[in-house]
Amino acid sequence: MSSNVPIAGSNITAPTPQNTPLTHAPIAAGLSRPTVPDISEDKEEDIDDDDDDADALREQALAMVQGKLAGLIGKSSGYLESLPVEVKLSVEGLKGIQVKHHELQNQYKRECLELEKKYLALQKPLYERREAIINGSEKPTTEEITAGEQQSLKDDEDYTPVPKENIVPSAIPEFWLTALRNHIGLADLITERDEGALKHLLDIRLSYLNENQTEYEGKPGFKITFIFSPNEFFENDTLDKSYLYQDEVGYSGDFVYYKAIGTDIKWKEDKDLTKEYEIKKQRNKNTNRTRLVRKARPTESFFNFFNPPVPPSDEDLENGKYDEEELEDIEDKFQLDYQIGEDLKEKIIPRAIDYFTGKALEYEVMDDDEDDYEDLDDDDDDDGRFDDDSESEVELAPRRRGPPKGRGGAPANAGNVNPEECKQQ
Repeated sequence: MSSNVPIAGSNITAPTPQNTPLTHAPIAAGLSRPTVPDISEDKEEDIDDDDDDADALREQALAMVQGKLAGLIGKSSGYLESLPVEVKLSVEGLKGIQVKHHELQNQYKRECLELEKKYLALQKPLYERREAIINGSEKPTTEEITAGEQQSLKDDEDYTPVPKENIVPSAIPEFWLTALRNHIGLADLITERDEGALKHLLDIRLSYLNENQTEYEGKPGFKITFIFSPNEFFENDTLDKSYLYQDEVGYSGDFVYYKAIGTDIKWKEDKDLTKEYEIKKQRNKNTNRTRLVRKARPTESFFNFFNPPVPPSDEDLENGKYDEEELEDIEDKFQLDYQIGEDLKEKIIPRAIDYFTGKALEYEVMDDDEDDYEDLDDDDDDDGRFDDDSESEVELAPRRRGPPKGRGGAPANAGNVNPEECKQQ
């Protein structure tokens, strides 16, 4: 529904005719576009000797251009101020049209949200049926099994149907733990200690917020509910995570993340998975007697998910309580927290069986970091010649990947796979 996370304390914008100094504006300079002095390359026979110098010149030129552009950000060019009055009125009229467009976009996203609610209600019986089969309270019908086998044959032409002589209720062990483990992002959050508690996870449910409830401040949003069987870790039967959107859509035309609210977990004694305990020996300076003291410290855990980051207050931002690095760290935490919520809502809950079997990972698109690549020397690319079928540097449509190794339907602790193995080659 939304992919926008506000950047706290940041109003950086790209140079435009409005914020670019007049002396540098393309119109004032009589140019059709900014120009950069050409960097002449040496003759072909001298390239091998001067590659380093050429690269250095390119880097210097790029740094020069980026530096100049960075220096223009936020500065008024005087261009709009210099326009005739009648042109300024036209500009203001366009702004008024944009306001109406924004209002329609807000109405559109609100109606999309209502449509999501409608279809979630239609899907509810399917989710209830899924839960019953997973937990072994009901058996699958012959019709359901046949439909599943037909899909398996589409996915794998070598698939062998399972004999159907003995159809009985049979719970699927560690279903949700395995499904969560097979999600790239969540796999990094779930520790070995967490697995003991997540084995008791019975279901994960989606609902939409009632904007009339005071706890949600009248905001739209959604809630993810984790249903647990009785366990030795905490008293709660359910753990909730609610995501609130801002009232109005953002500049991109989508809902903007406001904040999240998590359940306060009632941990049983010595079972808090979000903390690690260490025993320290202390000595009394006066009596020289010693004692053992147990201290708790925060540790990584999936269950930190229910204690979401808190946005900085406007007062703290105005007073400069956080430096730029701290704000970036807060923003990163918000982005991760929100992305996990969206993935649970849009991927894991609707396609739980695909994450359990590993099928969903065949369609996951991993964004490769440009820093992971380096230019090849002439000697490394066969004298600069490429095969006819080599791919050029363009964005291709996502391709379905082969099933990742070790990502079958076995319980999560029966062979976890490093998420790096699932990256697109």
